[in-house]
Amino acid sequence: MSELLELEGVRAGYGDATVLEDISFSLRAGGSLALLGRNGMGKTTLLATLMGATRQTRGTIRFDGRNLGIVSSHRRAHAGLGWVPQERDIFASLTTEENLKVVARPGPWDLKRVYATFPRLAERSANMGNQLSGGEQQMLAIGRALMLNPKMLLLDEPLEGLAPLIVKELLAIIERMVRGGGMTFILVEQHAHQILPITQEAIVLERGRVVHHGPSAVLAADPSVLNRWLGVSAQPMR
Repeated sequence: MSELLELEGVRAGYGDATVLEDISFSLRAGGSLALLGRNGMGKTTLLATLMGATRQTRGTIRFDGRNLGIVSSHRRAHAGLGWVPQERDIFASLTTEENLKVVARPGPWDLKRVYATFPRLAERSANMGNQLSGGEQQMLAIGRALMLNPKMLLLDEPLEGLAPLIVKELLAIIERMVRGGGMTFILVEQHAHQILPITQEAIVLERGRVVHHGPSAVLAADPSVLNRWLGVSAQPMR
């Protein structure tokens, strides 16, 4: 498959502060990437940069053959980038169903498919966004991004702060979507052992630079690299 996303020498940050330095990698269509690193190393900034929410001062980002440097944030979404931020940003004053319908674009992901993927949302379709639990809000945030029918989905710590049973349920859903091959994924997660088994490639960021890039399975099997860059030892995959 062809490369869907290509970054070459990207430097970006906020105002005069540089967070990312010389970021280069590519991701093919249908691929999946685990984006790892300790807190504050630039993972969220990298996703925000892909969406045009930072100040990019050097380098090139190409998505589906198009230079994103001249593309505004909302047009990046129209181009096929779907983003689920840590804050979820659901509309508290809209119902679950309204949250989903308000962003809907034509494609294979429609209301019926989202409800089939997240049955809890179907059960709470008439509930307001602020009446949902944290896990349900995360499901809604992902479901809303899917309603955009993106070519690539960016998930920023989708398991953070959720109860263990919800983490297990949500991780299984994400794994099915990743393995389905119809979309490209970049997943940010603090706990490497949770997403390395379900992704094809892994990148580790350290102080805004790529310090490791390779197959997820190889990283998962190398305790020395995990401990060096993430401060964790090898853990059971599941």
